[in-house]
Amino acid sequence: MESRFEYINKLIKLFALENAIKHKSAPNLNSVVGKLVSEYPAAKDNIKDLSQIIKDIIEEISTMDEGEKRERYAVLVKSLGYTIDNNEKKRKDAVLPPLPLKNKDQPVVMRIAPNPNGPATIGHARGIITNGEYARMYKGKFILRFDDTDPKTKRPLIDAYKWYAEDCRWLGYNPDEIVIASDRIPIYYEYAKKLIEMGKSYVCLCEKEDFKRFKDNSKPCPHRDQSVEENLEYWRGMLSGEYKEGEVVLRLKTDINNKNPALRDFAIFRIIYEDHPRISNRYCVWPMLDFESGIEDHLLRVTHIIRGKDLIDSERKQRFFYDYFGWEYPVTIYWGRIKIHEFGKISTSSIKKGIENGEYTGWDDPRLPTIRALKKRGIDPIAIKNFVISLRVNISDITISMENLYAENRKIIDDKAKRYFFVDDPIKLKVKGIDNSVEKHVKIPIHPNFPERGYRELNFKDVVFITSKDYNKYMNSIVRLKGLFNVRIDKNEVYYAGDEIKDLPIIHWLPSGLKMRVISPEGTYNGLGEEGLENSIDEVVQLERFGYARIDFVDKDGEIIAYFTHK
Repeated sequence: MESRFEYINKLIKLFALENAIKHKSAPNLNSVVGKLVSEYPAAKDNIKDLSQIIKDIIEEISTMDEGEKRERYAVLVKSLGYTIDNNEKKRKDAVLPPLPLKNKDQPVVMRIAPNPNGPATIGHARGIITNGEYARMYKGKFILRFDDTDPKTKRPLIDAYKWYAEDCRWLGYNPDEIVIASDRIPIYYEYAKKLIEMGKSYVCLCEKEDFKRFKDNSKPCPHRDQSVEENLEYWRGMLSGEYKEGEVVLRLKTDINNKNPALRDFAIFRIIYEDHPRISNRYCVWPMLDFESGIEDHLLRVTHIIRGKDLIDSERKQRFFYDYFGWEYPVTIYWGRIKIHEFGKISTSSIKKGIENGEYTGWDDPRLPTIRALKKRGIDPIAIKNFVISLRVNISDITISMENLYAENRKIIDDKAKRYFFVDDPIKLKVKGIDNSVEKHVKIPIHPNFPERGYRELNFKDVVFITSKDYNKYMNSIVRLKGLFNVRIDKNEVYYAGDEIKDLPIIHWLPSGLKMRVISPEGTYNGLGEEGLENSIDEVVQLERFGYARIDFVDKDGEIIAYFTHK
């Protein structure tokens, strides 16, 4: 595995050579720097140190002839996983940039740490795939840890523990270890007690508003200078349930003059009298997320944390007690928020409310961005992986469309998907002008690009079903029924218009069919499905002129139930 420095060095040479070849001159320093930062934003943090390296590379390239420049450029393009097409470079396979390593011999340990108050979404998939892929790249360890120490505000959903593990495996990243924070509460108590004994933590009995006033004015609260013995006594009282919720918290001593008020003597434990879905009422003192998470990252020997840039204060808070304990903090990589155009600001809590009030049918409702919903719709896990890795690890906020994911999925499923007809909102029409005493057998390829896969057969006599949309659109027009013949559509009938293949609109049809329902994010489509679809359970098929769909099941009444994938 090449080092981060080697990777950046290759990128600099690639962009410098590209610039030199394009302009047939010495590489332009500013263009090379701009391209480097655009491709690998982390380089911006060390651009001063990299400047001399860039200048040296530019000077080296300036001495090369055109043939050598192109030769070296081609080698770098191949090395970095690009292809050259019409003198343009395009990424062949999106890859993650190397991790910064403090110690090359230290095993890489990555983790995701969801709150299991719902199943994984496409946003969580970014964390699963990126962390899992890095662990795989470095032959390291991938940990799934449930940070479930808030039984009230972000109350865990008992099924979500199982769902997350399933979703990780389905995406291709089976966790090497699964850790549940609520099973390890006594461990956090031990470290809380150590901090009290070190004089680094104290029990605060201030009213919330009073403490805020002290904090905002950089003044210590009256309890800050209590003795270790007093704090231990108060701590024992917290653990034994002597106080009400909100009456007392355990605070970490930091810098009361810190310019960031959020970092001044923040709470690390609070009291919550609420049954936990997993462990009932075993505890009433719960660690704050930043404390629990920080302790676990150390105990699990996590080497790298990838987190949202909105959690920068979490690292700042955790570094206080890491310093007190003499621990080394993991390498932290921040990335920006990902906003999916089609879903806006949808959240786990809003989804839960929607399910409770009947807006959604469940966590796998096709209108939702959950992994379970995408799986039900027939999105391939490899498509999700390619989509996520293409986003890169970038501190900039990203707004994307689901169309980007669909494009990746289409590449995977198109060659595999069998073709069938689905006539939604069907209109039944009698065909006039033909000999209806003879049944006509029509053969259509299962896949137009692979005739060796065989054909499906439609048996036509004198009746066709077409979609109401086609009926209204082509009224009084001649169209071709795919694989059959030409017809002119009239009000209640269609008239045979010859067999000659002309430049006509081609529409799909059925002589009869199986009752079928296709459920999509935009709504439900009811109609007739071609025979054979009932044998394609759990397969993604292409419903011609409609889109891809995953066949889910056939109900007790013989109706085929499918979920729309995408166009």
